[in-house]
Amino acid sequence: GPCTECSCASGKEPDKDPSHTKKKENGDRLCVPKIFFGTRTHKQITQISRELKRTAYSCVPMTILSSRDYTCIHPVVSNSSNRNEMCVELLEGKHGKSCSFYHGVHKLSEQHALQPGPGLYQAWDIEDLVRLGRKLRACPYFAARELMVGADIVFCPYNYLLDPQIRDSMDINLKDQVVILDEAHNIEDCARESVSYGVTESQLRAAREELDFMVSNSIRQKHHEPLRAVCCSLI
Repeated sequence: GPCTECSCASGKEPDKDPSHTKKKENGDRLCVPKIFFGTRTHKQITQISRELKRTAYSCVPMTILSSRDYTCIHPVVSNSSNRNEMCVELLEGKHGKSCSFYHGVHKLSEQHALQPGPGLYQAWDIEDLVRLGRKLRACPYFAARELMVGADIVFCPYNYLLDPQIRDSMDINLKDQVVILDEAHNIEDCARESVSYGVTESQLRAAREELDFMVSNSIRQKHHEPLRAVCCSLI
């Protein structure tokens, strides 16, 4: 069957398998591109991974990038409204505490329970990863990111591909890769959201007051005066 032809079935790392690299004329190795599959919502990723499981390609190494909202299993952080900040604080050890789930992340990224047999991959979804993460007490969020290194196909919401800040934070490099956008007519709205920012009138008034203080105390006046003018005009 097709599974025996996968690099994963031969037990080799994909990047070391000769079928995964082509020689360039100048002697550099050219890696086979990854496929980045962007969808509008996380729910659609679940549907697509279910479909992938039914195809001849269910054995292809894959990963799903998603937010901590879906993949954090820390009992305190996962119930917090600012998961990202709390996670970063824990990993930096600011309050003398750390995250034991993060330190067990390799148990999950190396675990073959996501696969049906030795060395054979099987398509999975976020719920499968989280379930296994809870069982192994290992962080699904960072495991999914680690799995991206050896993955041939990476599923993620659109904004992970469109928003440059998210791309940087997730170490996504799209150069020479294959990008597939599902239901691409939604891209315009998503792109607009990526470069939009919302502020309230009270935030603008507070900013103007602070800028007034800066200007009246001669603190970098030439920088702060134009900003104050922008706040005033928006208000």
